[in-house]
Amino acid sequence: MSDIYNSHQALLIIDYTNDFVADKGSLTCGKPAQKLEPSIIKLANQFYQNGDWVILPTDVHIKGNPYHPETKLFPTHNVRGTWGRQLYGKLNDWYQSHKKSPKVFQMDKTRYSSFVGTNLDLMLRERHVDTLHLVGVCTDICVLHTAIGAYNRNYNLVIHKSGVATLSKTAQDWALNHFKNCLGAKIVK
Repeated sequence: MSDIYNSHQALLIIDYTNDFVADKGSLTCGKPAQKLEPSIIKLANQFYQNGDWVILPTDVHIKGNPYHPETKLFPTHNVRGTWGRQLYGKLNDWYQSHKKSPKVFQMDKTRYSSFVGTNLDLMLRERHVDTLHLVGVCTDICVLHTAIGAYNRNYNLVIHKSGVATLSKTAQDWALNHFKNCLGAKIVK
């Protein structure tokens, strides 16, 4: 039981699902997101082997929900129980083989930020986590909003450049600069 008090960092793998990554995903970042897979798996293994937390905040929606703001902005995506919401590729395999560990868990989120409408902050504070490593998609949407939420809650931020992707190079570059210059995040390869 005492080992939970030694871990002060967590890896958040944000929205790395078929709908956001696979060629046939309904809101896919395509090849740039697919290229992240080896880096994300490597980081997940490193964090797991070090006894740190691996958390998978994953977007979830109800098809045609007229009350959700994203319904007006984006095509239907990440609907609960669909192929599109499944974790992409080898990450799904990794999660299936590690999900029984108390240090690995997937959580639902319904907004861009992993903090909005979830108990993520409480869970992190209970576990004495003070540093968050962020990977996933989309860099300028859900990763960015999660980073802003973390910054506003005084977490240290590390963004893994080889672990984030979005819909355009311009948006990617802007988000990486914003993480560094406005949120004080450490950007690592």
